[in-house]
Amino acid sequence: MSQEDNQNTLAGRVKRYAQVGTAIGGFAARVAGERVLGVKSDPARNAEVLRIALGGLKGPLMKVAQILSTIPEALPPEYAQELSQLQANAPHMGWPFVNRRMTTELGTGWKDKFKSFPREAARAASLGQVHKATALDGRTLACKLQYPDMDSVVEADLRQLKIVFAAYRRMDTSIDPSEIHTEIAARLKEELDYKNEARNLALYRHILADEKGVHVPEVLAELSTKRLLTMTWLEGEPIKGVAVRADQATRDAIAVNMFRAWYVPFYKYGVIHGDPHLGNYTVRADATINLMDFGAIRIFDPNFVKGVIDLFRALQTGDRALAVSAYETWGFMNLSNDMIDTLNIWAAFVYAPLMEDRPRLIEETNAAEQGRETVAKVHKELRRLGGVKPPREFVLMDRAAIGLGSVFMHLRAEVNWHRLFHETIAGFDVDALSNAQSTALKKADLA
Repeated sequence: MSQEDNQNTLAGRVKRYAQVGTAIGGFAARVAGERVLGVKSDPARNAEVLRIALGGLKGPLMKVAQILSTIPEALPPEYAQELSQLQANAPHMGWPFVNRRMTTELGTGWKDKFKSFPREAARAASLGQVHKATALDGRTLACKLQYPDMDSVVEADLRQLKIVFAAYRRMDTSIDPSEIHTEIAARLKEELDYKNEARNLALYRHILADEKGVHVPEVLAELSTKRLLTMTWLEGEPIKGVAVRADQATRDAIAVNMFRAWYVPFYKYGVIHGDPHLGNYTVRADATINLMDFGAIRIFDPNFVKGVIDLFRALQTGDRALAVSAYETWGFMNLSNDMIDTLNIWAAFVYAPLMEDRPRLIEETNAAEQGRETVAKVHKELRRLGGVKPPREFVLMDRAAIGLGSVFMHLRAEVNWHRLFHETIAGFDVDALSNAQSTALKKADLA
């Protein structure tokens, strides 16, 4: 690293701490002042202040805020509503940065390794930008290039996130978010390692190989490094446009493909794609989908997956003991009868579409307004009972479930979710899942 690059890195780190510290510090000071002065807290106003403070920041903290806004257990509803309005639109980095980074990753003759490489990025996201290049053999490529000094930026943002959690914890004791922070930190740091994402891509190409409705890019290892990921470009259309003009049969087919893209890996291999953001998939003309961005992947213990199925069966049959066993398998501790009843309120809401053996809209029982009412009721009961600490595994699991539910509502899909779920879990066995998971992970490591 040159002296100039080192100075820029240090300057960027200091600047990020100053930016984030100022934004979060003002919010924390407001909360602390209310407590010292004995002023009754206004959650809606505090949430608005936090959203405004974060509004000028880009990068990982924006990504974290968006994740948190879709996890009902993570934040009170006022905060989730405000943070969901944030947009993670990072500015494109210019050609001097692109040329410098590509030289660092692939060497001085990097341009000779492509037939063409445009100066302008095709897409920009929170951690990097994508250039639509052409390979020497004519294939269209997606080259994801990480922004500079992201390790320091992520570290700064995660430290400040602790302050946000601590401030909100003083206002609302219903949820202990410590495990949520631990999980977000681990997954976000993994996203910085594009070699890890390349392994995730290889894993998904293996476990979805027989899913004709889902397409996964192929990685070009010789053009990829820890901060550069080169893969085949998959042509498709954003789901918003398709949802507006497609007929019912097409929208339903897309929904089924989305369901299987997320839940075949989970129930067959104990793996989930934790970020069903609208920008992470596109739709082809035949209603099949392109699945992209494999940074936020979670691998679960097979018994955790069994717990998800057990809770469904417990709710379906009224088997309270089985429900308790499922919660304990996930890591919930010291469950009272009242706490079990409260957790079941949320579980019944999430599982509702799976309970009826008929084609139906997700929003018949899972509309946004009903979701907010359910979350508010659960939070109120949790505060009364002294609060709960959600296990870290729930972060991406809930993110996926709620995010997909939103997609299905957007599509206005009328699907027999009950049968789709049962087809996916047919023949489930913990030992078989464990063996399949082990084999798939070994193949991904060898890819």
